[in-house]
Amino acid sequence: MLVDDDPLVRAGLRLMLGGAPDIEVVAEAGDGAEVSALVAAHAPDVVLMDIRMPSVDGLAATEELRARPGAPEVIVLTTFHTDEHVLRALRAGAAGFVLKDTAPREIVEAVRKVAAGEPVLSPAVTRQLIAQVSGGAAAERSAGARARRQLASLGEREHEVALAIGEGRSNAEIAAGLHMSVPTVKTHVSRVLSKLGLNNRVQIALIVHDAEGGAGGAGSGRV
Repeated sequence: MLVDDDPLVRAGLRLMLGGAPDIEVVAEAGDGAEVSALVAAHAPDVVLMDIRMPSVDGLAATEELRARPGAPEVIVLTTFHTDEHVLRALRAGAAGFVLKDTAPREIVEAVRKVAAGEPVLSPAVTRQLIAQVSGGAAAERSAGARARRQLASLGEREHEVALAIGEGRSNAEIAAGLHMSVPTVKTHVSRVLSKLGLNNRVQIALIVHDAEGGAGGAGSGRV
């Protein structure tokens, strides 16, 4: 499903996604206010969500959508350098973001990845986003302390898996690095999500980066 108030943007996205044999555009919306009803009617697997829209913006629409049971995955459409609210969408449960000037093949691949449960967000971008929206030193310390308490509630192996997710590692890479099977990694990821009340890996990565930043920007090692 495509959500953008610019008909030309929607037309371009529809054209590039329509050329992929495994992707179907099932609905379009020009405002966040239309999202809920259209999702209920068409049950998309992925929503490409613009942020800036006239009535209900993409941030509010993402928060509302991801709070619902069985919600589709959300990819935020952003200009990145001018949009300082992407982190809010990621915390709400968006699976990542794509730039509006991203190459068509990369947008198609982003949709495929998110549909398969793989977030589209790199650790470097996560750090840059956090730096952009930082509310000052006091707020950063508060977020860091809260994140460290959350990580402290995890078991040892869950904690290690969470840190690896924060480094942007895939399940296969985590399995190799921690000497466990991929199914075991998936089990630990599920437990981390459940214990922390999260719904995707991006939110785990954000907590890890908050904990590291609030500790003075250590950036590596155990939190």
